[in-house]
Amino acid sequence: MHLFFYLPLVLPALAGLVARPFAERLEPRAATWLLTGVAVVLAGASTVALGVLVVAGLIRVPLVAVLGHWSLSAVQRGDPVSLLEAAGASVLLTAATVAAVRLVWRRVRALLAAGSEAACLPRAGEYVVVDDPAPDAYALPGMPGRVVVSSGMLAALDEGEREVLIAHERAHLRAHHYVFVAVTHLAAAANPLLRSLNGAVAYTVERWADEHAARVCGDRRRAARAVGKAALAAKHAPARNPATALGIAGLLRRGAHRRPAGSRSGLRQGDGLRGAGPVPRRVAALLAPPVPTVMPWGVPWLPLLALCALLASSGVCAVAAAHDIHLLLDPNG
Repeated sequence: MHLFFYLPLVLPALAGLVARPFAERLEPRAATWLLTGVAVVLAGASTVALGVLVVAGLIRVPLVAVLGHWSLSAVQRGDPVSLLEAAGASVLLTAATVAAVRLVWRRVRALLAAGSEAACLPRAGEYVVVDDPAPDAYALPGMPGRVVVSSGMLAALDEGEREVLIAHERAHLRAHHYVFVAVTHLAAAANPLLRSLNGAVAYTVERWADEHAARVCGDRRRAARAVGKAALAAKHAPARNPATALGIAGLLRRGAHRRPAGSRSGLRQGDGLRGAGPVPRRVAALLAPPVPTVMPWGVPWLPLLALCALLASSGVCAVAAAHDIHLLLDPNG
């Protein structure tokens, strides 16, 4: 029984091993939904396990046992969790709760600010151009949401690339990509071992928007060129877009702006890109043929089996731990 308490806490560390294969090889929309769901399940299982550990420690406290009408001697004989373990779990659960509450508070404030900013932008309609020489473009959530593009970004792109840019940002807005990113952020706040899934979902929503833009403009090479040029243009621009916004430049981290390895048509993802940043990988994916929406032969089966085993183990262990504590507290229940 003791193992049941701890496996859901550490198993999420394995999620990072399967996140990238799914992010790279699955159709981006399917990958986004799958990885977000995995993050929610693993975060929920680890939270339940921490809660069970805390309860297992609390029932060993004489005052709590009296208030709960439990036999303290019977509890101490059947409870494998020490007070030290329960105290550590209490610290971790408190830290996770505080981090999650703070994140939700910041996100709600950011969404309200974004909605207010979207409502105050000039002109009616979804698409707004602001007079700013710094290249920038992003989708601003709100009611209604707005696609904001600076004059500097428009100047950096030609007419066809601007079409890609607008289609990309509209995909972010209409598919509510911010929700997926926010949910995985919340899961990572509950269990920091899930941060790799957070990064994977931030990548797949960009790929989702890239593929939508490529379909709209009908030219994958043009879409790849627009993504690369927009990212390069925004590389040295000051960050002015709100925290809630998603833009075509995506995650601008070190290595994201290196020249994509191989610029020929038919480039396979992963060829020379194993250590590349997200933007070169997105460009390479657009230069390759699109991933079919339904592709049972292309699913990474080994990572899929590993993921199923990971989810099943975490869920079963969390439920088993909670059930054992229930039997301990109510042996006749």
